[in-house]
Amino acid sequence: MRWLLPWILATSSILQAIAQTTTTTMTPTTTETYTRTQYCKWPCECPKSPPRCSVGISLVTDGCDCCKMCAKQRGERCTEADTCDFHRGLYCDYSGDRPRYEIGVCAQIVGVGCVLNGVRYNNGDTFQPNCKYNCTCINGAVGCIPMCTNSRPPLVWCPNPKLIKLAGKCCEQWICDDSKKIRKTSPRHIISAAYEGEDEAWQKNCIVHTSPWSPCSKTCGLGISTRISNDNDQCRLLKESRLCNMRPCEVDITKHIKPGKKCLAVYRANEPMNYTISGCVSKSPYRPKYCGVCTDNRCCTPYKSKTIEVRFHCPDGTEFSWKIMWINACFCNLNCKNPNDIFADLAHYHDYSEIAN
Repeated sequence: MRWLLPWILATSSILQAIAQTTTTTMTPTTTETYTRTQYCKWPCECPKSPPRCSVGISLVTDGCDCCKMCAKQRGERCTEADTCDFHRGLYCDYSGDRPRYEIGVCAQIVGVGCVLNGVRYNNGDTFQPNCKYNCTCINGAVGCIPMCTNSRPPLVWCPNPKLIKLAGKCCEQWICDDSKKIRKTSPRHIISAAYEGEDEAWQKNCIVHTSPWSPCSKTCGLGISTRISNDNDQCRLLKESRLCNMRPCEVDITKHIKPGKKCLAVYRANEPMNYTISGCVSKSPYRPKYCGVCTDNRCCTPYKSKTIEVRFHCPDGTEFSWKIMWINACFCNLNCKNPNDIFADLAHYHDYSEIAN
């Protein structure tokens, strides 16, 4: 038995070493702790007005469900707050930020490609089939954004607006075709058919110019409208003023909208009334037309008006005259971006036939 003792001792040493190794191997390592960045903060603190996104980029609510933001695009950084543009089929891929998973990259959801004009595009591809459109393939559907958006018809003083193609330019441009207007420098002895139908007023070697009336200073009640004109003996540009009343403030016009309708373009009181300025009353009664209102997002604005002269009588016996805007017709439209300037877009509407007289 003595010969077994060295073997037993050797075996015992080996077993102890294996046990120590196993214990060391199975001892759990200390897990590294991360301090997670807080991208969302409550209560929400948003700017007074939402940001203006570039053409084709969606305005979405951020991941904190707080504020409006311009959605992140393909390849841009995203977080729990910075949302990817889901309208373009994008999602935030956090796989490259292991093990934190805090900051990702906007990636394209795997989807069906598109075919346009015989050309195949992958899902998420952005391309231009021609210079006028920028398109994106989104899961089998092609969405395009027009690139020619800056050109607008000339102002209301242009009688013959024309859309033409310019050399070296992709988008057509609006011009005022005044080829029928006589030029001051044109030789007077030349008689041409191009000069027939001349509608520009001449007055003692003066080309008379009168600008359109400006928007009324108030959307309801009595306001002021102005214009510039040189229709005078001195041919001097002078500022003229007239009173205007778009609609009465004290009348609820919505009650006069017919059942089933959302707008009333023109409102007119049943009984005639007298204009009143600072206690002075118009000598004659009038029954003017007013622009109506809408119950949806549209607004009603005048597109035909003229200027009348009203005589006023004051309590002290004095009299005076004032020019007043007389509305003939109004129309309701969707171009009411700013409620304090409902004429902003009409200044470029070439069919807007405001009468400047």
